[in-house]
Amino acid sequence: MAPNTRATLSGSLADVPKDLLAQIKELEQLFGVDQQKLKEITNHFVCELEQGLSVEGGTIPMNPTWVMAFPTGHETGTFLALDMGGTNLRVCEVTLPEENGEFDITQSKYRMPEELKTGDADELWEYVADCVQQFVEYHHEEEELSKMHLGFTFSYPATQDYVDHGVLQRWTKGFDIAGVEGHDVVPMFEAALAKRGLPIKITALINDTTGTLIASAYTDPQTKIGCIFGTGCNAAYMDKCGAIPKLAHMKLDPELPMAINCEYGAFDNEHKVLPLTPYDIIIDRDSPRPGQQAFEKMTGGLYLGEIFRLVLVALHENPDVSIFDGQSIDKLKKPYSLDSSFLSAIEEDPFENLIETADLFHSKLQLRCTKPELELCRRLAELIGTRAARLSACGVAAICKKTGMESCHVGADGTVFEKYPHFRQRNAQALREILDWTTKEDPVILHASEDGSGVGAAVIAALTLKRIKEGNVAGIKNPGGMN
Repeated sequence: MAPNTRATLSGSLADVPKDLLAQIKELEQLFGVDQQKLKEITNHFVCELEQGLSVEGGTIPMNPTWVMAFPTGHETGTFLALDMGGTNLRVCEVTLPEENGEFDITQSKYRMPEELKTGDADELWEYVADCVQQFVEYHHEEEELSKMHLGFTFSYPATQDYVDHGVLQRWTKGFDIAGVEGHDVVPMFEAALAKRGLPIKITALINDTTGTLIASAYTDPQTKIGCIFGTGCNAAYMDKCGAIPKLAHMKLDPELPMAINCEYGAFDNEHKVLPLTPYDIIIDRDSPRPGQQAFEKMTGGLYLGEIFRLVLVALHENPDVSIFDGQSIDKLKKPYSLDSSFLSAIEEDPFENLIETADLFHSKLQLRCTKPELELCRRLAELIGTRAARLSACGVAAICKKTGMESCHVGADGTVFEKYPHFRQRNAQALREILDWTTKEDPVILHASEDGSGVGAAVIAALTLKRIKEGNVAGIKNPGGMN
């Protein structure tokens, strides 16, 4: 491949007809988020974070997790970890050795059957317990097992008054099982484990974002924030108990740390500051839960392809615009038929003539695109991807401003962070604009996180046992049963 073949739009837009050129300009206006707007969003974000910690609560749940210390990196022991995701179930055995910040992991993945996601509660927990039993019996064949401590990554919104319990607020990720919402999931799962004679104690119930924070801090002590930029978006960070008015009744030492799982996909559900386009309004209106997860719907990987699809359908239906003329757009009309990987592929097309993008449109949508149409699609993908990255920076910046953190590492995970081209650079540029950095080196840096739902869950189980030994049993429901 010859050098300098990456498509550069500034030079190629000369070939674009006036109607499409006008649309590109309009889309740039619609999806652009300037520095002033970023700062306005961040300031409102800080207010919503604080409101979430107040006695009255707010739109952002700001759930205390009862993870009350960063790891030192010297935690030791062998722990089970279970990650119950929307598609797969992962069971891990994690060994934390004497070496600082090191770990060994053995893991197996099991498919989460679709019928279970809308079945009954007993069937779900029986299946999960079966997977754990299979894993333990395979890896500890003919061994006499003593009590094993398990960190359970349960990444659904849950209220936690204790680290070893969690009341499901609502199902997400396609689950809709009666009899679980409003109930503590730990006794249900422990009953299924006990039925199989497994000596396993659920020592910590965690969210994947909290796990990302703690796993990353275990290997990199400069980590102070954990973020997920994936199908959805979220962050966790360590606050002080004195800054959490809704815990004041517990009379905790105000200097004690407390990890907060923000669940900030719900930021600005009232639509006060986010720069909504007509397409964002359609996505919200047609979603299973209109009026919820406003921030997530503008930044989460689940929605980026859908925003792109809606824009193209609207352009095709606009009589003043000539796009995909004389072709059926039936495939394009199917909701959620394009995911963020479609946009990633467009942005990654290295050829000036956008031949890979043309192939993609033909194979996926049976559409033959002209060069100007490809230019518009490329620019639209860039605009949607850039907006998501810039808005995502507002959440990180808000946590930094709220806590007075001037520099730190952010452990980040999720498919958008890992796979979407230029996400990191765009996010870093937005952080620079919001926080007015003038230094050569960025004070806040996003790094790929460690395995939050596996290693993070194990480290949190270790931290919980350490707390019990030290006599700090705040937020532990059953400290006596842990030994």
